[in-house]
Amino acid sequence: MSGLRILVPVKRVIDYAVKPRVNRAQTAIETANVKHSMNPFDELSIEEAVRLRERKVPVEEIVAFTAGPAKAQDILRTAMAMGADRGIHVQIDESNNKDSSPAALEPLGVAKLLKKVVEEQKSNLVILGKQAIDDDAGQTGQMLAGLMGWAQATQASKVEIEGDTVTVTKEVDGGVEKVRAKLPMVITTDLRLNEPRYASLPNIMKAKKKPLEKRSLADFGDVDVAPRLRTVRVTEPPPRKGGVKVEDVDGMIAKLKELGAL
Repeated sequence: MSGLRILVPVKRVIDYAVKPRVNRAQTAIETANVKHSMNPFDELSIEEAVRLRERKVPVEEIVAFTAGPAKAQDILRTAMAMGADRGIHVQIDESNNKDSSPAALEPLGVAKLLKKVVEEQKSNLVILGKQAIDDDAGQTGQMLAGLMGWAQATQASKVEIEGDTVTVTKEVDGGVEKVRAKLPMVITTDLRLNEPRYASLPNIMKAKKKPLEKRSLADFGDVDVAPRLRTVRVTEPPPRKGGVKVEDVDGMIAKLKELGAL
């Protein structure tokens, strides 16, 4: 087969170790002065793309892509420090987002934009996280595959490529399931796929010299990324109530009846 041209979409999200807080207006999660980092599932995607190359699979190029505010280029530099060859940043003006949230693009809009990028970059394999930890939508990969008319394998825990055939192992309730398809293909990654490497200082310095292309939505023509959902209100979940102790099974049944659970 010809060399793989891998596109890895990545997203800038609130760091997984930070507890999200609702803003005062109750319109979105507070993002000001909050630590952000690359979406953990996208770290797995970058790592897997680099490992394919290390396993001597013929990889022609690994391109990291993101759409977001100016600060999102930081995660592209991280992706390049991990092994991506170059980055593409489509800058999204946060001021256009009525909810004051960094997640201005909905999954369908992102999928439509990615379709344009895939066609422009002539990618034949897209590896992306199964979901982003800010909205937990888990839709972009599937929508992209549908728009492209490509095969897809979701929630990958193992990826094997031989020629133009890709075998993806995924965990299911009853054990594991294997999906086999021909390139081109979309793969979404799950936590058991690999353990992402830390970007070493020498690689971080090298990443500063790798090309990072800055683009705008207008560069991709009439991509419809208009939001179709409106956030009415965002609130904190109610405090969890403490449990109660019962003496025996009869007491438990009586309590469940009292609570209307039986």
